[in-house]
Amino acid sequence: MLVLAFKHVIADFVLQNSWMALGKDQKTGWALPLLAHCLVHLAVAMALILVLAPRFWFLALIDFAIHIVIDRAKGLVASTFDVTVEHPWFWTLIGVDQALHHLTGFGLSIFMAAN
Repeated sequence: MLVLAFKHVIADFVLQNSWMALGKDQKTGWALPLLAHCLVHLAVAMALILVLAPRFWFLALIDFAIHIVIDRAKGLVASTFDVTVEHPWFWTLIGVDQALHHLTGFGLSIFMAAN
């Protein structure tokens, strides 16, 4: 769980640039920034899993797919309701997004521990 939480912080905050962060939440033109952002998650997850538990390499692909779904849902809400930093839902939306990502890591960790 700690490794996947570390992966998430690195990929979501350190390696995500503003083109990805702002672009993935737009009404149009969101696909490429979202894909680039999620490919960063895939690359970091795959590298860490291959080093620590290579037999679970496929979990990086599952993490990638779930990350796309969560971030696209957040982007749809943000663009549909014009959620910007000034909007009252902004921090709630960020919090729900981050909670779902960490729950994903928790679920993948449970899977690895049980297998």
